[in-house]
Amino acid sequence: MYSTLIINDKSIFLFRFFVKQGAVVASFTYFQENIPKKPFVFMNIPYTFINTYDDLVSFNKQNADVDWLCFDTEFIGEKRFYTQLCLIQVGTEHGNFLIDPIEIDNLQPFLDLITDPKVLVITHAGENDYRILYKQYDTLPNNIFDTQIAAAFAGYNYPVSFRKLVDSELDVKLRKSYTVADWGKRPLDEETIGYALHDIIYLHELWERLRTRLLSNDRLHWAQEEFAPLETADYYYRDPDLEALKSNLMRNLNRKERVFLVRLFRWRRDIAERKNKSKEMILSSKLFGHIVRGMRSGKKALQQNRRFPSHLADRYWDTFQEMYQQPVTDEDMEVLGRIPRDEKSDPRSDLLMEILYDIIKFRCLEYEVDVNMALPRGDFKQIKAEPEHAVQLFDHSWRKELFGDAFTEWLQHPEKLHIDIDSNQIALHLPVQESR
Repeated sequence: MYSTLIINDKSIFLFRFFVKQGAVVASFTYFQENIPKKPFVFMNIPYTFINTYDDLVSFNKQNADVDWLCFDTEFIGEKRFYTQLCLIQVGTEHGNFLIDPIEIDNLQPFLDLITDPKVLVITHAGENDYRILYKQYDTLPNNIFDTQIAAAFAGYNYPVSFRKLVDSELDVKLRKSYTVADWGKRPLDEETIGYALHDIIYLHELWERLRTRLLSNDRLHWAQEEFAPLETADYYYRDPDLEALKSNLMRNLNRKERVFLVRLFRWRRDIAERKNKSKEMILSSKLFGHIVRGMRSGKKALQQNRRFPSHLADRYWDTFQEMYQQPVTDEDMEVLGRIPRDEKSDPRSDLLMEILYDIIKFRCLEYEVDVNMALPRGDFKQIKAEPEHAVQLFDHSWRKELFGDAFTEWLQHPEKLHIDIDSNQIALHLPVQESR
């Protein structure tokens, strides 16, 4: 008698072959079991590929006792409104796991670990990963450590690439980003799998090194302040009218044209969302100016505009005309009220603000904190336009600890600053009566 044992992911088949009355007879026995998946190995890196819900449940049970979890995602955002999540890479003390969200609709066993406050979730530049989990699965992390943010408090430029950080901290040379990978293709080839694994296998060691350094410099609580917003829903909110508000077209339009531009952006977004296509595929942004300026002259003028595709004028003119002719609403006026105003330039205040920014950069250099973390140029410009924004950034935060109590007031009132220059020193200050 001959026997053959065949094992797949969850079952065992025992085949028996024997001779009976001159004929070969075969029989088999079937056992239903929960057979653990045997890990694959790529370049000496063991990993488990998970592409069924049952396997994901087993993954959750296997990692129920972990204190930390490293993770990354691969996704496709091009040519679609909704980002397609294609792969989730996870590393824990129990191994490396590649989870296939294309094959698994219900990711709850994985999400339960992400939301467990007892599990430290370690990422590098995890904002987009967390954004996808929130937007598509209504999931927020509860206990995170981001190595890109942490590195900004440890002498690295912000944002530092994962490749550069691994090289500097661990003396490991990673390949350049695998930008041409088709993450939606199945099966994944070995090169793609190798790239995905390298995104997680070094995260835990980076966490250990950066955490130790931040503790020794008493900066860990600074980094944790920057981690915290990533755990809130407000962080992932995006003003649906932001594109219109930031458009340079707004400056030279009258009220009716501004309202139409806002409506045009909204219309494009709604169509893109309904068809799950990128907004540029619906209507290119570079055509917006031609449309807005062409509404006064009529359909024929737009059709004859050699820089505007005539077929789009034929297809959408009635829609454009309806949006253009609709009366202005209170909602429209509320949006127009949020358009940034062009502030009059004050050369003296502008110069003093630049001096303050240079002081910020110098202070950051002394403390090995990157200035793009302490005060990005975008926030600095907002402070120049809205001085009260300085209070939101500097009061009750690590920035106040770094720059001191007076700095917020300096940023709020640059026009009141005085510069005293003599042969021995240059002093920058507010008059005593103003600073109290």
